[in-house]
Amino acid sequence: MTTNRYPMPELKDLPEDIKAKVLEVQEKAGFVPNVFLALARRPAEWRAFFAYHDALMLKEGGALTKGDREMIVTATSAANQCLYCVVAHGAILRIYEKKPMVADQVAVNYLKADIAPRQRAMLDFAMKVCQRAHEIDDADFEPLHAHGFSDEDIWDIAAITAFFGLSNRMASFSNMQPNPEFYLMGRLPKQK
Repeated sequence: MTTNRYPMPELKDLPEDIKAKVLEVQEKAGFVPNVFLALARRPAEWRAFFAYHDALMLKEGGALTKGDREMIVTATSAANQCLYCVVAHGAILRIYEKKPMVADQVAVNYLKADIAPRQRAMLDFAMKVCQRAHEIDDADFEPLHAHGFSDEDIWDIAAITAFFGLSNRMASFSNMQPNPEFYLMGRLPKQK
């Protein structure tokens, strides 16, 4: 099955506030990522989802870079077997990190990926939150503190992991498909 299980609304039929945000994303990306239309079938949920998404992913301050945030999403989405999020956030990860192979490496086996030791510690923690959150204890914070992460940064790692656990499940059950544009983003230098 290669189509969404639920029909996506037409852009013209969206509430004005959602339509404005979608058009803003389209202007920046050059296309409308399917998640924006797939979730817009329920406007109140769309607003709540993207408010929390933006609070986590566009947050100013803290030790997590935009690339770190996308790396967490890519690694944990792979663990959750979410095609949409691995492909879409992997594309953004490649762009932020300026490494065309990093997303594939992180998605397949972050333990062998060409990433910094601090990112490895970050992903070790994110993967534990993703797969065994009930086992988290104070000892899990020590490697992160050793790499300069504050307790607030650690909260962000866990919150991003948990939020995208929800996103992964919504995308997977609804059979949300990645836009074809995502597959090539960040793999080749931009044409000038």
